[in-house]
Amino acid sequence: MSNTETLVFDIEKFAVHDGPGIRTVVFMKGCPLHCLWCHNPESQSFRKEVFFNSAKCTFCGQCISSCPEHCHSIGGNKHLFDRKKCMQCGKCAENCLTEALKICGREMSVKEVMKEVLKDKAFYENSGGGLTLSGGEPLAHIDFTFALLEAAKKEKVHTAVETCGFAPWERIEKILPLTDLWLWDIKAAAAKHEELTGVPFEPILANLRKISDSDGQIILRCPLIPEVNDTEEHLISIGQLADSLKGVQQIELEPYHPLGESKSLHLGRSHVFHSEFVTEGKKRFWLDILKKHTTKNLVIY
Repeated sequence: MSNTETLVFDIEKFAVHDGPGIRTVVFMKGCPLHCLWCHNPESQSFRKEVFFNSAKCTFCGQCISSCPEHCHSIGGNKHLFDRKKCMQCGKCAENCLTEALKICGREMSVKEVMKEVLKDKAFYENSGGGLTLSGGEPLAHIDFTFALLEAAKKEKVHTAVETCGFAPWERIEKILPLTDLWLWDIKAAAAKHEELTGVPFEPILANLRKISDSDGQIILRCPLIPEVNDTEEHLISIGQLADSLKGVQQIELEPYHPLGESKSLHLGRSHVFHSEFVTEGKKRFWLDILKKHTTKNLVIY
């Protein structure tokens, strides 16, 4: 792929929770973090992957005849998929009649993505919306991200970047003039961050402070997973952090959703994280704590 192409695993139209107004969200594939609870596990790898939903398989055998690596076999009303042989070529998915097999990730150019984005430009203008870059991690695709943001600004489209913030400052500095809004993920308290995500918190915090000092506009987005990172200590630290940064406009709490559990199974993951749905009582408890420790606007989804 060239510098202005990257792997995209989804483009979501008419999104209303990823920045102001009606938006188009472009999800890039690949992330330096490996959060235990990730609800988009297909976003973590920088390579194409094959989704396999055995419940949709009708044992037609098309995958067997089309796979050059002989990854598929059928016996005893059971479809076996040997992922160790799989080269992610996508031939099986192309020929699967029921979409039991699907390829996740396709190379897209900036021009191709912008063609999709601009289809809804009238909605952005009427609602104050625009383009949101997400993932995965946009900062891990910095050349593509820069080119896409530059193209959006030429079209006078509002831009937002959702990021975990774990990247060299030089990458952030490169796109700072092109980014109208930062949707900044705060995953866990500093003491637990590396254990739960695989990376330390300190570089993320340093980058966040530099953006705020550079007059960047920020929304803190905070996934909360019961019995994992929803401690009172973490909630207090979120409120205090928000109030220490002039650029933070709002705090958004994102309760755990088990969307990623079935996806992990379809990706053949050996470990599937599980947590319960968040109750309304738990949500009120989180908000009550935060209200005591921040002056920023609070939103919970």
